[in-house]
Amino acid sequence: MHTVAVLALDKVIPFDLSTPIEVFTRIRLPDGRTPYRVRVCGATRTVDAGAFTLQARWGLEALTGADTIILPGCSDPAAPVATEVIDALKLAAHNGTRIASICSGAFILAATGLLDGRRATTHWLAAELLAARYPLIEVDPNVLYVDNGHILTSAGASAGIDLCLHLIRRDHGSAVAADAARLSVMPLEREGGQAQYIVRDNPPAPRGSVLEPVLHWMEDNAARELTLDDIALRAGMSTRTLNRHFREQTGTTPLQWLHRTRVRHAQYLLEATTHPVDRIAGQVGFGSPTAFRDRFKRIVGTSPNAYRSAFHNAENM
Repeated sequence: MHTVAVLALDKVIPFDLSTPIEVFTRIRLPDGRTPYRVRVCGATRTVDAGAFTLQARWGLEALTGADTIILPGCSDPAAPVATEVIDALKLAAHNGTRIASICSGAFILAATGLLDGRRATTHWLAAELLAARYPLIEVDPNVLYVDNGHILTSAGASAGIDLCLHLIRRDHGSAVAADAARLSVMPLEREGGQAQYIVRDNPPAPRGSVLEPVLHWMEDNAARELTLDDIALRAGMSTRTLNRHFREQTGTTPLQWLHRTRVRHAQYLLEATTHPVDRIAGQVGFGSPTAFRDRFKRIVGTSPNAYRSAFHNAENM
C-alpha cells in the first residue's frame, strides 16, 4: 500500500489540507482494494489551522516511511520554515520520496532548495513573490501543476485536486484516475491552465501622464478597428514616440494594451451573455472571429468556448 504523508504546519490552509485526504482515501482499485494510506503529520502535534486546531497523529519521523509527501499551502507564505522540517524533506527527497506542493506549499518546498533550477508553480497571486524570493526557480504562474518527476507543484486549491488526480493516474492508470475524478466531481483534465483565472487589468499610466487621456479614449473606442496610426494621431505623437512612451509607462505596446482591453471585455460578455462567440468577436473590436479566438487563447490560456463553460453565470440571464 502506498503511504501519502500530508504535512500540516501552522497556518495551514484547511482546504489544501483536506484535498489530498479526501481524494486519496476515497479511491478504490477495480478489485476493491484501497491503494493509499494517508497520514497527517506535523512538526508539532498541535497545528493551528486558522478556524480550528488540528491534532496531528504523526510527527516528522513519519515522513521517512512515506512514498509521497504532500505540502498543503499556508496562509503566510513568507513565514520561515523550521530547520527540522527542511531537513526532514531533504532527507525524504534524497531517499527517493515523491514530494508535491499545493498552492503556497511551494514556498515550503522552495525553502529546501529542492526546486532550485526547476520549473514550478504556485497560486498566481503568490507567483511574483515566489520568483522574487527564490530566483533560481523558474516560476510559471499560468499552469495548474508542474511535474518534475519526484518533485511536483500545483497552483491554487482546486489545482491541488488536479495534481492529486495526476498522481493517481501516474500510479494506477487513467481508468482509476477517472473514477477518482468522478468522486471529486471534477474533469480528469481541465482545458487551459491557471491563466484563465488571473484578473488581467491593463497596467495604468501614472497619474498626470501624457498617456492618461489616450488610454481612456482607447478604452472607450476599443470596439473600433483602431490602428497604431489612429492612436498616434489621437495622442498627437509619432508612432515611434507613442511606442516609446507606452513601453516606458505601461510595459507594453499600444496594440498589445488594446488587445488586452478587448479580451477583458470579451471575458465579461462570455460570462454574462449568451451571445455567439463570433458576435462577441465583432462587439469587442476584432476584425475576424479567427483573430479573436487566437488572441483570446494567447492571453487567457484557453478558448472562448471553454472559458464560457467554466465561468458563465446563468443568474445574469
